[in-house]
Amino acid sequence: MDYLEYKGYRGSVEYSKEDNCLVGKVLGLNKALILYEGQTLDELRHDFEEGIDDYLEGCKADGIEPCKPYSGRLNLRMTSELHSRIAAYAASRGTTINELINRAIEKELAHELAI
Repeated sequence: MDYLEYKGYRGSVEYSKEDNCLVGKVLGLNKALILYEGQTLDELRHDFEEGIDDYLEGCKADGIEPCKPYSGRLNLRMTSELHSRIAAYAASRGTTINELINRAIEKELAHELAI
């Protein structure tokens, strides 16, 4: 899936067969929903950027902090055995579980994106 980016926000690009237009939504927001549409990619991008600008202006006017896309926190569940193995491995390498998992994910994404 392709996406749009603007001011640190990322949004999907999809086709609505029912409405015969391009549609999308800003990804990674927990409490806010920003939808946009357009007949062309330029219209879609314009509506996407306008939606984000309106959202940020509304937050400022209301004196609230805008939601950030993806907080950077991820609650990961695994078996206790795997958790124990990862902890021991990370300690033996002089690193943290968090850093080990981040490196493994980066490596996997680099491999996938290289294909």
